[in-house]
Amino acid sequence: MAEDTRQANIQEESVHTSKSSKTKTGFYYSFLTLVLLLCLIQIGFGAILNISKTISYRAKISTLSKIRDNAEDRNQELKQDIKLFSSTSSLEGIARNNLKMAGEDEVLVLINNSQAQNSDKKKKNKKHKKKNGA
Repeated sequence: MAEDTRQANIQEESVHTSKSSKTKTGFYYSFLTLVLLLCLIQIGFGAILNISKTISYRAKISTLSKIRDNAEDRNQELKQDIKLFSSTSSLEGIARNNLKMAGEDEVLVLINNSQAQNSDKKKKNKKHKKKNGA
């Protein structure tokens, strides 16, 4: 009988230890599952952030390349303008037209059209006043 009680105690202890080991194992598995889920969530957010940054950087690159191309075109135009304005014939043309200058053996005659235009406008205004007043 004593042996039966010992065997029963041993069986109870083994059942009790197996239950506690099962609960410990279950706890470890659930803990590892939570850690794994957190890692997967972190990886997902990282991937989404990287994709969005890549898209925004590509958009910035395209806008900057357009700006660069426009600047290069403008630079070429300015270089051509410099070549045009540096020649003596173009400088002479600018001096004659814009600055009203003349050469050494030339006489400069300026005709002021603004006085003739003003007198024509006054005559037209008088005609309109007479028509409106009558």
